[in-house]
Amino acid sequence: MPEGDGGERTLAAKLNHLFQTVHPRAGGEYSFEEVAEAIRSRGGPTISATYVWQLRKGIRDNPTKRHLEALAGFFGVPPAYFFDDEATERIDAELELLSALRDAPVRQLALRASGLSTKSLETITGMIERIRELEGLPHGDDSGPEDRAS
Repeated sequence: MPEGDGGERTLAAKLNHLFQTVHPRAGGEYSFEEVAEAIRSRGGPTISATYVWQLRKGIRDNPTKRHLEALAGFFGVPPAYFFDDEATERIDAELELLSALRDAPVRQLALRASGLSTKSLETITGMIERIRELEGLPHGDDSGPEDRAS
């Protein structure tokens, strides 16, 4: 993911992540025109599809606070997502979880695991990590079930 000089993620990287993660019910990413039109129809600031594209690609990188607030509102995240890297990390983790739960089999697995003991959840987590390894998928985070519950 693109980063700024200080190691922070750029505005373009953050916006790109929102496009890739927050989808309409139909599936694929929102178009730039859908985003711009939704912002305009909600009474937000004037914004064009081209401008949204430029922000996502990093061609423009100094939007007004109102534009960032409108983009945050559209994607359902707090404006702090664009200003505070700690908030960005926390929100990205929440978005990742929500994205995974949209997948019916993942949601069903999570619902079935609800109420199991910590030891049972650790066993299941170990099994899932082993299967991910066998299928060549990246490892999840290193926190245990008790860490994720908080």
